Amino acid sequence: MNIVADPIDRLLLDNWQRGFPMTSEPFAVLADALSIPQEDVLHRLKRMQRSGRITRVGATLAPNTISASTLAAVAAPSDQVEDVAAIIGSEKGVNHSYEREDHWNLWFVVTGPDRAYVDAAISRIEKKTGLRVMDLRLMRPFNVDLGFRLDGGNAPGLPPITRQADPSVIVDGDRDLLQILTKGLPIIAHPYAMVASQLGRTEDDIQMRIATLHQAGIISRLGVIVRHRALGWRSNAMVVWDLSPERITAAGPLLAEQPGVTLCYERTPVEGLWPYRLYSMIHARSRLEALKHLANAASLPELRGVPHKALFSTRCFKQTGAMIIAKPEVAA
Repeated sequence: MNIVADPIDRLLLDNWQRGFPMTSEPFAVLADALSIPQEDVLHRLKRMQRSGRITRVGATLAPNTISASTLAAVAAPSDQVEDVAAIIGSEKGVNHSYEREDHWNLWFVVTGPDRAYVDAAISRIEKKTGLRVMDLRLMRPFNVDLGFRLDGGNAPGLPPITRQADPSVIVDGDRDLLQILTKGLPIIAHPYAMVASQLGRTEDDIQMRIATLHQAGIISRLGVIVRHRALGWRSNAMVVWDLSPERITAAGPLLAEQPGVTLCYERTPVEGLWPYRLYSMIHARSRLEALKHLANAASLPELRGVPHKALFSTRCFKQTGAMIIAKPEVAA
């Protein structure tokens, strides 16, 4: 079933998940490409944001460059899943939280300005829930740029392998700018001018820094950030593979290129609890389609016979942009 029936909406979502213009009136560029008025583009994007089809027009960032993050999981008792998820979601640094089909059933991403913040957030979650948190730190990204077309193909220009980011380009003021971009640009005629006004800077300076950070790989993607479930990709599985680091070197890039695989990376295992090192996300429109993608990936010579399991998502509890700057708590 085609969840987005309007052809212009589909073009907005398909063609502008990356490569968002860095001009004074970027939405006018989208309007010209679609041969519609700029006000129509603004209206459509605002409507899709209100309906939950997109989260924002903004940036996704290379992990652990401008800030820190980790993937984590707990094994919540079946009758306490919602209560535990609420505790996890109350942590401001948690930007993604899902229930998955596994003994380790609640999975979440913790972000923060540095590793100390992430560690403290994990410690608070353990204390409040009484549950052990598995901390699965990123080792090597092969594709962490979640962008795809509504027909199931790759988004325009999607790189199968994540490029190496260069944090040396980061200067004072970049964190404030990137925090705004991860929350989303204002959907107005002159968004960069408004961001510049918020930061007390010039529009030219803002655009120059965004271009520099994008070229350096700190910004991995600038454009429309979609909610895949709302667009029909409702059968999603995190597939974990028990593979040695040496074999991951060859298998990781190949797995990242497989149809249906939208994310791929290596993470640290947890001795005695979780042996898996290689992770891949499959986004599909049905469970059968997801399993077909998995079967194709598992037939690769580099993955044939490798122990693995698919953890299908059942519920999404939280999905927001990453935390880069931790704001101090305001006393009541």
